[in-house]
Amino acid sequence: MKLAREEVRQVAVLAHLALDEDEFDELYDEFNEVLEFVETINNIDTENVEPTYYLLPLQNVWRSDEAHQPLAPEDVFRDTPERDGSYFKVPRIL
Repeated sequence: MKLAREEVRQVAVLAHLALDEDEFDELYDEFNEVLEFVETINNIDTENVEPTYYLLPLQNVWRSDEAHQPLAPEDVFRDTPERDGSYFKVPRIL
């Protein structure tokens, strides 16, 4: 499939591209090269090819769920600028 020059010109207008004639010629050629490549890919026989969902083997990256000791309130609020009892105090946002 090859695009007509007027179709490429319309795409440039829709994309708000101000192109001089040399830039337009380059864009026209590149569009048609991309379409030729896509057509080549579409013509490849993939009838007996299994789909590849992932390139690398998958493995579980979750850590084991282990109980830990809770942090002491002094450790939790150590680097906090302000606190109100057992709560973090933050600026009001409206």
